[in-house]
Amino acid sequence: MTLIDIFATSVAALRSNLLRTFLTMLGIIIGISAVIVLTAASEGAQQGVGDRIRGLGSNLMFIRPGAVTTGGVQGLPGSGPSLFLEDSNAIAAQNFEYIEGIASQGTAGGPGSPFPAQAIYRGQNVSTTLVGTEPSYQSVRDFYVASGRFISDDDVTKKALTVVLGANVAEKLFAGKDAVGESVRIAVGPGRFAIGFNFTVVGVMEKKGASTTGDQDDLVFVPLPSFQARVPFIRNPRGFTNVSQINIKLADRGEANRAKEEIGGLLRERHNVNEDDFTIQTQSELLSTATDVEQSLQVLVVSIALISLFVGGLGIMNIMLVSVTERTREIGIRKAIGAKRVDILLQFLVEAILVTLLGGLLGVAIGWGITRVLERGLDWDINLLVASFSLSVSDSSKYLLTPFWILVGLGVSAVTGLVAGVYPAWRASRLDPIEALRHE
Repeated sequence: MTLIDIFATSVAALRSNLLRTFLTMLGIIIGISAVIVLTAASEGAQQGVGDRIRGLGSNLMFIRPGAVTTGGVQGLPGSGPSLFLEDSNAIAAQNFEYIEGIASQGTAGGPGSPFPAQAIYRGQNVSTTLVGTEPSYQSVRDFYVASGRFISDDDVTKKALTVVLGANVAEKLFAGKDAVGESVRIAVGPGRFAIGFNFTVVGVMEKKGASTTGDQDDLVFVPLPSFQARVPFIRNPRGFTNVSQINIKLADRGEANRAKEEIGGLLRERHNVNEDDFTIQTQSELLSTATDVEQSLQVLVVSIALISLFVGGLGIMNIMLVSVTERTREIGIRKAIGAKRVDILLQFLVEAILVTLLGGLLGVAIGWGITRVLERGLDWDINLLVASFSLSVSDSSKYLLTPFWILVGLGVSAVTGLVAGVYPAWRASRLDPIEALRHE
């Protein structure tokens, strides 16, 4: 028999029992659909995290306080009062050639903060994160105003009650109206213990999106001295000015390791410690960590999907064995009229491969359709996939289909069919024609 004859015979055999053929394919369809949807979600999450981290600005380095220890229990990184404005000034005074810009910031409010912050305007109340910072923050973080102006040196000197609103905050409070020149009350603290002051809006920031610490469009910015003077529970009894983060923009990303070593040494000397009571992290390290997390997640979801394919392969093998038993007499007749063992072997192999390839194509189509529905028709948020790492990906679902995973899905389905069909096909080819003819 020619390959065309074998192919035609296999197609005819599959068409003779369409329901069984479909049920045989079902495991492969589910498995391939799972591979496509889960890998698309994982790829989308990975790209989204990378985009958000890169969106923080270029060549950034972040210095944060170390963890505070209470009762022998170490808290989260950044919870200790071990970073000060004076540290930032000392770093700037060194005139390191690789530092392009430096900006300190203090924060109050935000997710998980014990001191919530509210922005209030004419009965409208919006939860926000209050950031006290310096004029250099704009250029260091590549985050600029869309209207009005940012905090100025004069605001810092005078401890002015001026505020720059994030895009989301301005939209929620003013519903598209011009916010510049209006008075907004900023209250910080829990419940009735909140401390509030009226600030004049001098600018509204451009839309920036999410970052590792939350949505940057939900921030409001005030001069750092104003922040320190009016939020008493973050003051330092030693007379230092606490800051929650020092942002450093490097002139060359290749100098990151040198910068970490030299700046770390300076801070250890200033704090008179042998072990770091601060953390230094570069933008590249954040991106690398996020990539490692997403790759691990991808391995997990692909493993789950491949289990479905394995189960589908067992189903194919089972149905093919049943088919061999049912068609024993047919095999005997074909052998009696001249069919060779290799012809029988190839026929059953082709049947198994056709079932899995067709199931794989249907699985790819269904998986593609599901991703389109999830991305366009529903508002599911894949931040749930990375919430434990405090990385916000996007405001809505993001799925990224790649040709690689489509080809992997089809390739795995073909291999599954080949492997699942080998034993039934070998068993069929080994049947004795005389015994086969006697089979009822």
